[in-house]
Amino acid sequence: MNRRLALQRLSALSAASLLPWGGAAFAATPSTLNALPRTALVIGNSRYKGAPLKNPANDAGAIAENLKKLGFNVVSQLDGGKAAMENAIRAYGEQLARSKGVGLFYFAGHGLQLSWRNFLVPVDANLDRVEDVPRQTVDLAGLLGGIGKAGNPMNIVILDACRDNPFGGELKSGKGLSQMDAPIGTLLAYATAPGNVASDGSGANGLYTEQLLREIGTPEAKIEDVFKRVRLAVRRSSQGQQIPWESTSLEEDFYFLPPASIRKLSEEELARQFAEEAAIWEKAQQAGQIAAVEDYIRRYPSGHFSELAQVRLDRMLARQGEKKVGLVNTAANPYTKGTGVIDLNYRVGDRYVFRSIDLLTRVENRKVVNTVSEIAEDKVIYNNGALVTDLLGNILKRPDGTSFSPSQFFVSEYSLGKKWTTRYAIHFARGGQDTIELELKVVGRETVTVPAGTFDSYKVEARGWVLGIGQSLEWTFWVAPDKVNRIVAMEAWWRQRGRITRSERQELESYTRAG
Repeated sequence: MNRRLALQRLSALSAASLLPWGGAAFAATPSTLNALPRTALVIGNSRYKGAPLKNPANDAGAIAENLKKLGFNVVSQLDGGKAAMENAIRAYGEQLARSKGVGLFYFAGHGLQLSWRNFLVPVDANLDRVEDVPRQTVDLAGLLGGIGKAGNPMNIVILDACRDNPFGGELKSGKGLSQMDAPIGTLLAYATAPGNVASDGSGANGLYTEQLLREIGTPEAKIEDVFKRVRLAVRRSSQGQQIPWESTSLEEDFYFLPPASIRKLSEEELARQFAEEAAIWEKAQQAGQIAAVEDYIRRYPSGHFSELAQVRLDRMLARQGEKKVGLVNTAANPYTKGTGVIDLNYRVGDRYVFRSIDLLTRVENRKVVNTVSEIAEDKVIYNNGALVTDLLGNILKRPDGTSFSPSQFFVSEYSLGKKWTTRYAIHFARGGQDTIELELKVVGRETVTVPAGTFDSYKVEARGWVLGIGQSLEWTFWVAPDKVNRIVAMEAWWRQRGRITRSERQELESYTRAG
């Protein structure tokens, strides 16, 4: 690439927009987790007095058997009373402290929530009153805290325990389990979304564990992909009435059945893999069929278009009459930062005004006004076609004529620890193109004040590269999906060979929802 063309592209990348352009060629790096000892505690409680369950003992037995095949040292306990459960959990934590390996805790049985705390119920519990719960059950927060003291690098906690509260008397608990954010180095998995209940299953296993057993031994599948495939299968099997949920704070890749070797891929290999994935996603879009979208999600659960695919699947299933359960999300819950879900119901006339400030000089340099003029099937058109985005806010066309292939810089749901990637092409108005790749992560929740007001927001960090010109990009943006379906603020830094070439902060100045 000659210097003139590179400068033209750099200038185009720095042009006014509501989306930062950038990316990085990220590849899997060897994970030490997969070489560590594996320890599991599996508990299945079925024989409850007055409220027996059919499948937890079967579920626990099948999970234990599969974990042994996957290299776990497994301790199993069936139909344990409180003392037995607490002793087993204590011994499990001590073993993790000695081995400093990967831990997995699985529980199937009754569970309930009370004042936002989750409790796993032993078979000898006799729960008639509120005060019986902390005395006769196992507090999940205490369990997680005890495991955390072991100091091991990774823990997996799987709870197939979101059934209706079967206990009578004066005890009135919330439905299902309460949302919790996973502690550092932990993946926390529920059989269904917090605030909802799970099926005990009509066969030998509960619906959730049945699908988990099918996916857990998939060769070379990252742990997050295993649970995403389980989620899709359970959702479709239950017609949306049970949708598994996970919270994760994992930083390294973990495989139940790892590949023979994990190596960093070259840019050429990444480009080839991306081209294959993009072709499958394009085919799924053109087919307009649920099966094609599902096929893409199964192949690429954490793919470069997986967030877009989930939105499309939601809309297609809703048109077919699916009434999927939703996560019960409330600011009163002290154990979670919550989950923000974007409102996709745009209206013609919705108006967004942003101001731009140079981060180095603190000088306001421009103002952007975007008004929704048309809403297509999966596009939002502003200012009579000058700007086009998808429903999530990802730009497809910019006022200067630059266009973009599908991307998922913005997604539909935000929760603490969520990570995703995107890779897309920029086609410049003056000719030429470049490729962008980004990794993004929700790193916290903060209160942000901008001219439009004060917003309780999710903070997202994006890091990446413009591959062709080797430009590094760093952005931080804040979103408040329950209040406004565009960004609240964004700070962007452009660097070329380590030197800052441009910086910008964009802030929402006003937002008017059409009546």
